[in-house]
Amino acid sequence: MMPRIKQWLMRSTEPGAVAVKTRVLMVCTGNICRSPTAEGVLRVKLQRAGLHGQVQVDSAGTQGYHTSEPPDARAIRAAAQRGYDIGKLRARPMRTQDFADFDWLLAMDQTHLDWLLKRAPPQAAGRIGLLMTLARLRTDVQEVPDPYFGGPLGFEHVLDLVEDASDGVVERLLAGRPLTGPLP
Repeated sequence: MMPRIKQWLMRSTEPGAVAVKTRVLMVCTGNICRSPTAEGVLRVKLQRAGLHGQVQVDSAGTQGYHTSEPPDARAIRAAAQRGYDIGKLRARPMRTQDFADFDWLLAMDQTHLDWLLKRAPPQAAGRIGLLMTLARLRTDVQEVPDPYFGGPLGFEHVLDLVEDASDGVVERLLAGRPLTGPLP
């Protein structure tokens, strides 16, 4: 592991302390398409980069329509075709405590961002942003569109966008740039 990122991950005032986990929450509407896909993709990319033990990733929905349900079968299928296993994830609604528990809350679209900012305590507002602001290649895309009412190509498009943005998250971590504070 690169010295800068290792030092940042071990940020603690106690000698011999265990690495502090950075917590990232992906947020969409029902937590069955976009946010679980983003959770699964980021977990794999963190593992490949050797950061999976230092970063905790979860996902939630702004609504509780699908609480305890697995992701949409089309999302599971599309993710599996690219090597991501999201089938064991279960939907959950966003909780007020999530604003305190997570270092970064990443919204899939502007509606989710507005929803989060409206409910966030003032100290959390600087840690909330759009996932696509972290994209490396598709810098002209601001939102991950909802594939729910479309066909398989919509889920493929979501994966394309989420993979790009997840690469940006990993790149930021590897560069030693903390995930707390304002998003780029």
